[in-house]
Amino acid sequence: MLNTWENFVGIALAVGASLFFMWTLNRLWAPDSRHVNNNLIGWQLSVLGTTYAVILGFMLYTVWNDFGLANLNVENEANDMANLYRIAAGLPDPQKGQIETLVRSYADSVTHQDWPQMAADQIPETSGKINQELWKTLMSVRAASPTENIALDHALSELSALTEHRRIRVVQSAFRLPSVLWCVLIIGGVVTIASTAMFGSANRFLHAFQVFCFSLLVALVLLAVADIDRPFQGSIHVSDYAFQRAQTHMQD
Repeated sequence: MLNTWENFVGIALAVGASLFFMWTLNRLWAPDSRHVNNNLIGWQLSVLGTTYAVILGFMLYTVWNDFGLANLNVENEANDMANLYRIAAGLPDPQKGQIETLVRSYADSVTHQDWPQMAADQIPETSGKINQELWKTLMSVRAASPTENIALDHALSELSALTEHRRIRVVQSAFRLPSVLWCVLIIGGVVTIASTAMFGSANRFLHAFQVFCFSLLVALVLLAVADIDRPFQGSIHVSDYAFQRAQTHMQD
């Protein structure tokens, strides 16, 4: 979702806000007078930190798993496309040449239009129209031999799988974590970091370093969740390499 520079700015703002909160708190409530509350604050922070760590880890695992599924789905779609191109050789003319041309157009459309459109949070349309043309062309085939019948059957199976994987890809490009989950992540992070800053420490430098490290870790994980949550956008996204590789094989 975010590029590298925006991620860096987000981390700097999160860490800076945490350190500013600690500095402001120390000005308004002297650390020496907070020593007597360290036991209570430590117990609360232990519960908050454990709960938030479980939530954060679960969210990171979930979005990374979804990212892997999106990448696997793209691989399957590209494989179906390449298989359809090969199977078209067993179909009669003129559908054989038409399907080969449409499959190459589909690959060009995916790499040159679908990926930029999904990166811009748009729904790709051109590849869907080519997919419909593939169905029309394939359904017009009249097989005249057992070999052509087998090729037609396999081509229909591959086109059906291709259509399914494309539909899944479009859905995955539009899916987002619900807003309520982002509220849990952000509010939980703010509360946990604030609890860390409330400790009354005699060594202010060490306390500031602890708040710095903790806020840095939380910001890094939150930004990782935000980037991976949208598998076709941002600096971390599913590559179209599978389609580029399939294009090379079809040209060969």
